[in-house]
Amino acid sequence: MRAVVLHAPGDVRVEEVEDARVVEPTDAVIRVTAACICGSDLWPYRGIEEVAEPARMGHEYIGVVEQIGDSVRNVKVGDFVVGSFVASDNTCEICRAGFQSRCVHQVMMGGIGTQSDYARIPLADGTLVTVPGEPTESQQRSLLAASDVLGTGWFAAVAAEAGPGRTVAVVGDGAVGLMGILAAKCLGAGRIIAMSRHADRQALAKRFGATDIVEERGDAGIAKIKELTGGYGAHSTIEAVGTQESMLQAIGATRPGGHVGYVGVSHGVELDGLQLFFATVSLLGGPAPVRRFLPELIDLIMADEIDPGTVFDLTLPLEQAAEGYRAMDERRATKVLLTP
Repeated sequence: MRAVVLHAPGDVRVEEVEDARVVEPTDAVIRVTAACICGSDLWPYRGIEEVAEPARMGHEYIGVVEQIGDSVRNVKVGDFVVGSFVASDNTCEICRAGFQSRCVHQVMMGGIGTQSDYARIPLADGTLVTVPGEPTESQQRSLLAASDVLGTGWFAAVAAEAGPGRTVAVVGDGAVGLMGILAAKCLGAGRIIAMSRHADRQALAKRFGATDIVEERGDAGIAKIKELTGGYGAHSTIEAVGTQESMLQAIGATRPGGHVGYVGVSHGVELDGLQLFFATVSLLGGPAPVRRFLPELIDLIMADEIDPGTVFDLTLPLEQAAEGYRAMDERRATKVLLTP
């Protein structure tokens, strides 16, 4: 089967690899009907994360179950399924508390790779959710978004306690930030401020529910948000980048007593304890427990109540994955979908 392999920064290849197969009795193998490139895939692509050896890429996926292990009970061959970027048993105490991404038996799908023709899904009963009916092409794109960026943006909005009567600021205009806007809108936020400098992403942010656009960054961006909120700052702030600047901007843009949901994978972020102490904000984030939200998100997508699949602005065959990485790296694309 074919799979996307990163050999070194900037060196992405599509290669023939060993076929995916059931290894553990709790495994399933799916035929990947669509995968995509994540912003976090760009960290090793850019050399910010070390690439010690050739690595299979991808952790977002939808597909059809082809094989199941002897212990799998919740999914069957032929099911159309969506799974999270973290495989989880969905039964341990951490999972039952709603943090499946930190399951005591977790398996990171990025270590397996889903930008491929087939993929092994560990802990299939806890990880995969069956989609009812036959999704349309548009619904399939949205279901793929649910596998990571939609679920991650949704968690960020929930962690930031976005809701009715609240002003939400979103730091980051990539796919996750845009999905955070959509989530905040669905959760009832009255005002959503998107921090973006890119016209195409600003337009998509407004389509998803942003009411205001702030182009300033750093201290100027914080000042602008406070100006827009009567000097108080946002009730809820989503941090969807993962840099020192973005985290400080998110905390600074949040009013005392407010909440920050941070889901950008942190790189080089250090917080001053005294500054954080006097910020008087709540922080909750980390790898999103996408599995917690998948049933609800699937229902919304299949009822055509949300259309997160519009975040994909470039579709390429798997063989052209290298071009997809270049397009995202050069900001020619927000989110790239890969087809078989």
